[in-house]
Amino acid sequence: MSQSLDRDLVLTVNGIAYPVSVDHGRNLLSVLRTEVGLTGTKEGCDDCECGACMVLLDGQPVNSCSYLAAQAVGREITTVEGMVRDGELHPIQRNLLEEGGVQCGFCTPGMIMSATALLARTPDPTDEDIRIGLSGNLCRCTGYAKIIAAVRRTAADLRGE
Repeated sequence: MSQSLDRDLVLTVNGIAYPVSVDHGRNLLSVLRTEVGLTGTKEGCDDCECGACMVLLDGQPVNSCSYLAAQAVGREITTVEGMVRDGELHPIQRNLLEEGGVQCGFCTPGMIMSATALLARTPDPTDEDIRIGLSGNLCRCTGYAKIIAAVRRTAADLRGE
């Protein structure tokens, strides 16, 4: 008699409940991309080194490549798709575009999620705070200066300056 390794789960992603049936060992990244159909979160290294797969879990940044989908049950998952409100880009998304902090774009979803978590806990970050807040995210194109400028500008925007 064989036992099924599938589990029926409900994941709350960007405020929407998604019932999924997945193998108990599946990571959150693969479930978000395949079963939920949200492909904004990227798979880079699959080893927690690059940050391309960063999502927010109850507001905290998490590498979804190393987090089991089953562990996310009952928690609020926010992906880059959830940053858009009423058809409007979040200020960090807009500022990354306007400051030239996006080149190939592969790291951008993870950068957005890490920056969002940083600004939620540190509304007036120094450049050092920003570097530390983004330290789990690798970018091979921009050199980070424009990304840091975009985060700095977003912090000012969110403070109403």
